[in-house]
Amino acid sequence: MPDHSFDYDVLVIGAGPGGYVAAIRAAQLGLKTACAESRETLGGTCLNVGCIPSKAMLHASEFYDAAANGAMAEMGIETKPKLNLEKMHGQRIDAVDGLTKGIEFLFKKNKVDWKKGLATFQDAHSVRVGDETVTAKDIIIATGSSVTPLPGVEVDNDKQVVVDSTGALELAKVPQKMVVIGGGVIGLEMGSIWNRLGADVTVVEFLDQLLPGMDGEVRKEAGKIFKKQGMTLKLKTKVTGVTVKGKKATLTLEPAAGGEEETMEADCVLVSIGRRPNTEGLGLDAIGLETNKRGQIEVDHDFRTSVDGVWAIGDVVPGPMLAHKAEDEGIACAENIAGHTGIVNHDIIPGVVYTLPEFAGVGLTQEEAIEKLGDKAKIKVGKFPMMANSRAKTNHEPDGFVKIIADAETDRVLGVWAIASVAGTMIAEAGIAMEFGATSEDIAYTCHAHPTHSEAMKEAAMAVTGKPIHI
Repeated sequence: MPDHSFDYDVLVIGAGPGGYVAAIRAAQLGLKTACAESRETLGGTCLNVGCIPSKAMLHASEFYDAAANGAMAEMGIETKPKLNLEKMHGQRIDAVDGLTKGIEFLFKKNKVDWKKGLATFQDAHSVRVGDETVTAKDIIIATGSSVTPLPGVEVDNDKQVVVDSTGALELAKVPQKMVVIGGGVIGLEMGSIWNRLGADVTVVEFLDQLLPGMDGEVRKEAGKIFKKQGMTLKLKTKVTGVTVKGKKATLTLEPAAGGEEETMEADCVLVSIGRRPNTEGLGLDAIGLETNKRGQIEVDHDFRTSVDGVWAIGDVVPGPMLAHKAEDEGIACAENIAGHTGIVNHDIIPGVVYTLPEFAGVGLTQEEAIEKLGDKAKIKVGKFPMMANSRAKTNHEPDGFVKIIADAETDRVLGVWAIASVAGTMIAEAGIAMEFGATSEDIAYTCHAHPTHSEAMKEAAMAVTGKPIHI
């Protein structure tokens, strides 16, 4: 029942994917709900300057690249494209505008009050939002994350020489030479956009392979694919400094293990070494809530913090910083507050890199599976190459494979990894299968439509027991 001694039953701090979803779900469950957000628009980093606008640019740049570099000509479509970068930015902005207004409509539809301004705790049930103090029985922290700075490197998005991921979306012209610091998801997606549009892109990564956290074979293949696409990769290399003079940047580099220093010039440098939780400025000290060494807020399986009535979800809590994770946690947290049972299976959260091809995975990597079971002989692996998939072949999309890792004794699927043009969509099948405890045989004996990319999932499952048909 609502507690009328407070202004609201639930106050959500932050209107990103986790926050706005939590607010809507809480309101659907009959709780009087407000959401505090300091941006001029709803949707957080993801919708305003992250997931959504980057996909708009990735999609548009793929069309340009296909027309400019021969892929369309292979299919009998001959054209000489002209890049209108201003218009390309315009369609990105239109997409963001439409979707942010859509969330505002959903707030009104579900009677969620938008409190505009920065939120700071006064006590465990009181938050200062702008010039107003708002009280709530339960408060959800969903403030997301921001770009991790690189010590000694100053980002200035307005000058468009040294930028972060936000600035990389706003470049007014295609750089002649671009250096991406960081070979993770965001760096590779942003680098892919400008590489397709004509920039000479170099990716500098501290580790020996791209895409930390993904399966080893996927990471190795990623290096081959991005090199083939024209990117230069400098692995096992660290950036020790960046100086800017006019419209040029000079980077100093050295081997990750130490060694001789070298310099490199660029028109644009993208700093993309990760993200950090947005917990500063919330006034957590006022409620006695401490963060861990990574600046994250620790929660239990229901998303409760150590302070009664205060909950946390999304990028501010441990786990992968992914919009869909935050959304699921937002729904579960709201349901727990309402007295229902909200659950998120953190072992089955897919991750996707939206380059072309896409890279996707869910569950354990092969390395993690061996470590967990203690012996390589305790796992079985099935792989199927996309070049043998009929739909990928006809679409001129030969790069990649599907890989399924299963328990050798039970055949239960432990992890699935895919490189394909639509790997991000294909991985959902794997997630559902694993959620229901599927074996590789379950996937293998499930009829898949022909001709589709997803048949590669079926064939990889058949390969686990050594019986693929088309290789």
